[in-house]
Amino acid sequence: MDADTTPPTVSSRVDQPAPGVLESWSDWVRTTRFGLVIMALVVGVGGGFGAVGFRWLIGATTWLVTGHTQFGAQGRIVSSHLPWFGYWFFLVIPVVGGVLYGPLIYRFAREARGHGVPEVMIAVAENGGRIRPQVTVVKAIASAVCIGFGGSVGREGPIVQIGSALASSLGQAARASESRLRILVACGAAAGISATFNAPLTGVFFGCELILREFSIDAVFALLLSSVVSDILGQAFFGSGPIFSQMPHNLVIGSGTNYLLVAVLGLLAALIGVGFKSILYKTEDICDSLWKSRPEWLQPVVGGVVLGAVLLALPQMYGVGYPVMNRAVAGDYVLWFLIILVVGKMLATSLTIGIGGSGGVFAPSLFIGAAFGTAFGVIAKHLFGPAVGSPAIYGVLAMGAVFAGATQAPLTSIASVLEMTGNFTLSLPVMLAVGVTVGVSKRLTYGTIYTTKLLRRGTDIDRPKPSSLLQVLTVADVMQPIVVETRDEASKTPHDFGGIKHAAGAPSSLDTIGEIVSSSQPQTLFSDETLEQAIRQLVIFGPTKGLPVVREHRVTGWVTYHDVLSALTKQMSEVETPTVSASLAAEWAIPHASTQVRVPPTPLEGYQLVEIRVNRARPDTRRVIDDVKLPLGAIAVAVQRGGTTFAAKPATGLENGDHLLCLVPTALN
Repeated sequence: MDADTTPPTVSSRVDQPAPGVLESWSDWVRTTRFGLVIMALVVGVGGGFGAVGFRWLIGATTWLVTGHTQFGAQGRIVSSHLPWFGYWFFLVIPVVGGVLYGPLIYRFAREARGHGVPEVMIAVAENGGRIRPQVTVVKAIASAVCIGFGGSVGREGPIVQIGSALASSLGQAARASESRLRILVACGAAAGISATFNAPLTGVFFGCELILREFSIDAVFALLLSSVVSDILGQAFFGSGPIFSQMPHNLVIGSGTNYLLVAVLGLLAALIGVGFKSILYKTEDICDSLWKSRPEWLQPVVGGVVLGAVLLALPQMYGVGYPVMNRAVAGDYVLWFLIILVVGKMLATSLTIGIGGSGGVFAPSLFIGAAFGTAFGVIAKHLFGPAVGSPAIYGVLAMGAVFAGATQAPLTSIASVLEMTGNFTLSLPVMLAVGVTVGVSKRLTYGTIYTTKLLRRGTDIDRPKPSSLLQVLTVADVMQPIVVETRDEASKTPHDFGGIKHAAGAPSSLDTIGEIVSSSQPQTLFSDETLEQAIRQLVIFGPTKGLPVVREHRVTGWVTYHDVLSALTKQMSEVETPTVSASLAAEWAIPHASTQVRVPPTPLEGYQLVEIRVNRARPDTRRVIDDVKLPLGAIAVAVQRGGTTFAAKPATGLENGDHLLCLVPTALN
C-alpha cells in the first residue's frame, strides 16, 4: 500500500484538535430555541445582579453624602456626614454631583444622559438591539451619583439601560441574529425591572409593551424566564414583600357607584400624565436654549444651583422619593401639601433631566400619581362622605393611571401598581382607571414620555411596520373608485345591488360589444376589510383581474394586486421601512393559496363577472365606456390592457384587444 494512502492512526487523530467544536456550540446557542432559553437565563442572572448592585450603589452614595440610605422624607434636616453645610447642603450638593457625573457622561457614553429608556427603545427598533458595552458602567455610576447627590429621578430608567446593555453585550459576543438580539435586550430590561421592584409581571410587560413592542411566543417565553430568575435573585437580597410595604394593603372599593369616581380619576390622571410629559420636554428646551453652545459637561454643574434651590425649598424632592410616596398614601400630608408635591415633583424631575442628569421617569410618575390620587381621595371624601372609601385607594389607583397617561402602556401600568403595592384587591378599579387614562391620553397626544424624545430627533418608532400595514390599511384605502352612471337619472350614483328590477325586453347578450371570453360569479370584497383579509381573497378569487368592492350593498370600487402593492410601496417609503418581515413573506410563499384562505368566500349573489374582448371598434375610432350601450343593470367595472387592470370609468377609452370586465345580472347573462 502506498504511503499516501495509509489510513490515519489513532494517535494521529488524537494529536489534531477537534475542528469546529467551539463554533458548533456557538451556532447551537444562538440559533436554537434551547439556546435562547440558556441566554435568557444568563441575562436574568446578569440583570438580577445588576439590579442588586445598582440599588446598593444608590444607597451607598446617598449614605456617603447624607448619612442616610434614603433621604428627603425627613424634611429639611442637615447631612450627618456634612453637618458644617447646615441647610445650605441642599443648595450645594447637586452642584458637586454635577461636577462628578457631567464629565463622566460627556467623555464615555453620552447616551447615558437622561432617562435611558428611549435609548434602549431606539436600539431595539432601529439598531438591531446593539448597545455599547460601556453604557452599563457609565449609566450605573452616573445615575447613582445623580440620585445620591439629590437628583429627583427614578432608578428604573438606569436599571433598564444597564440590564439591556448587559444583554446586548452577551448577544453580540455570541453573534446572535438581530431578531434574537432584540429579544435579549428586552429580557435585560425585564430582568432589571423585575429585580429592582420585585415585580416580575411588570418586567415582562415592560419588556414586551415598551421595549420590544410586540408579543410573540418566543419573546414572551424568554422574558418570563429572565424576569423570574432575576426576581428570585432580587428577593434573596431585598426580601419578598412589595416595594411599597408601608402603604395600606387590602384596599377595597366599597360601593359600585365609586367606580364613577374611578373613571373621573382616570380622566384627570390622563391630563396629569400628558402634562408631566409636556413640562419635562419644555424644561429641556428652556435649559438647552439658555445653555446654547457652552460645554455640555458643565451644564449639570451650573444647573445644579437651580436644582439645589428647589431642594432647599422642598427637600421631599431629594432622590427617588419612595418614603415620601409611602407617607403621602398613608395620609401623613395635608391636602395643600399634596398638591405642592405634585407640582414640585414635575418641576424637580424635569429640571434634573433638563440640566443633563441621569435617571428615570417611572418612579416620578408613580410619585406624582400617589400625591395626586390621595389629594383626589381627600377632596372626594370631603364632598361625598365616608362612603367613597379611604383616600389611599385613589392614591394607589392614580399611581398606575398617571404612569399610563405618560407612557400609554396599560398592561405595564396595571401590573406595576398591583405588584408594587400588593393591593391585588384593586384589580378592577385599576383596570378601569388605566383604561380611561390611556384612551384619553391617546386622544390628547401622539408621543409618550419615552417616544417623544425620539420624535424630537426625527425618529418615529410607532410608525406602522410593513408587517402591520396589512392590518392597518383597508380595501377602501387602496381601491380604484367606480362611479356608475344610470341612464334613468341625471346624477351618477353607485349601483345598488339590493332588489334591482330589470326592464322587459332588455338585451340578453353582450356580444354587440365584443367576444365574451369568460363568465363567472365574482367574489365580493367589503370596503372596510383589512388588506390582510383582502389579499388572501385576491390570491384565490382574483389573481389577474381583481375583485369588486362593495359598501352598503353598492359597488364602490375595484381592487387588484397592483393597487395593493402600490399602496404598500407608498406607505413603506413614507415610513422609511426597507423590507417586509420574513414571517409575512414566508406565509405567502405557498404553492396553493386556496389551502390558506381564512376568510369564507362571499359571492356576489345574482351577478356574473363577464369578460369581453373588445373587437368591434374600428382602429381609427376611439370609444369610451360611456358610449358603450350596456344592458340595463350591467356595470362596467374594470379594463384589462396589456397585463394591467384598472377601474372602468365613464371616460375610460377602449381599444381593440382590451378586455372589458362587467358585472351583469344573472337574468341578463
